[in-house]
Amino acid sequence: MTRPGRLGVGVIGAGKVGAVLGAALRAAEHAVVGVSAVSEASRDRAEALLPGVPVLEIPDIVERSELVLLAVPDDALGPLVEGLAKLGAWQAGQLVAHTSGRHGVGVLAPVRSAGAIPLAIHPAMTFTGMSLDLRRLLDCRFGVTADPAMLPIAQALVVEMGAEPVVIAEGDRVTYHAALAHGSNHLVTLVAQAAEVLGRIGVDEPDQLLGPLLRASLDNALAAGESALTGPVARGDVGTVGAHAEALVELAQETSGPGDGGTADILEAYRAMALATARRAERRGLFGADVRARLEAALRPEDEPGAEDPGEEP
Repeated sequence: MTRPGRLGVGVIGAGKVGAVLGAALRAAEHAVVGVSAVSEASRDRAEALLPGVPVLEIPDIVERSELVLLAVPDDALGPLVEGLAKLGAWQAGQLVAHTSGRHGVGVLAPVRSAGAIPLAIHPAMTFTGMSLDLRRLLDCRFGVTADPAMLPIAQALVVEMGAEPVVIAEGDRVTYHAALAHGSNHLVTLVAQAAEVLGRIGVDEPDQLLGPLLRASLDNALAAGESALTGPVARGDVGTVGAHAEALVELAQETSGPGDGGTADILEAYRAMALATARRAERRGLFGADVRARLEAALRPEDEPGAEDPGEEP
C-alpha cells in the first residue's frame, strides 16, 4: 500500500545529482513520473537509477508533477525557471525544489508568482551518479532554504532521502556554497598537485603514499579543527619552508618546456596556502609576528622586492 502524502516527482536533469536524488525519493515511495535526459550519459544514468521512468520533454514533466526537482547547473537555473514561466508551465500549489548550492529561493521568483512553492535543497556531497551515492546520502547534510512556513516541507523531503537538513538563510547561500567549494573542490586540486609532484620525482603509485596521510589529516582536522595542524609552517621552520619553495621553483622551471603543462600552478598554490597557514598560526599564538614575517619572506618570489634569505634573523 502506498504511504499517504506520496508525490508525483519530475526530475529535470538526469545528471549525477538529479538521478541519485530521484532514486532516493523513489525509494521513499514517491512516484517518479518523468525525467529529462539529453546526453547519452544522462540517458544511461536515468536507465540505471530510475528504471522504467519515461524520458520526457521538460514542459511535459512539469505538467505531470506535484514536485519538480530542478537538478541543473547553477547558471542554467534562472533562465530555465523564467523560460518555463513564460510558457505558463508552473502550477499553483506545485512544489518546485532546486539543488543549486549558490541559489536560495530568490531565483525561483517566477515559480512563486505562479502560486507554486519554491524550495532550495542542496546536498553537501560530491556525487558519482551511481547507486553507491544512495548510501552516501545516509551520512549527508543538505543546505535547505525556504519561506518559514514551507521550511518543514523542505526538511521533510531531505529526511525522507535519508539525509539531514541544515537551514541556510537566503542571504548566506553564496557564502555557504563558497565554503563547500573551497573545502571540496580545492581539496581535489591539492591532492592532484601533491600526487603530480611525487610522480615527477619518480614515485610510483603516489596515491598509496598520500592516502593514509591525507585521510588521517582530514579526520584530525574535522575532529580537532586547527589544533590538528602540524608541519613546518605551524612549527615556524623557516628554513624548511624556504627549501620547499626553492624546490618547487626548480621543478616549475624544469617543467615549463613545450609539450609539458608545467607545475607553476603547484608553486603558486603552495605559496598561497603556506601564507594563509602562517597567518592563521600567528593568530592562534603558535609564533609571533617576527616568525610570520620571515615565513612570508621565504615564500616570496625571488623577483619580488624585499625578498631575503629565509635563514637570516630579522
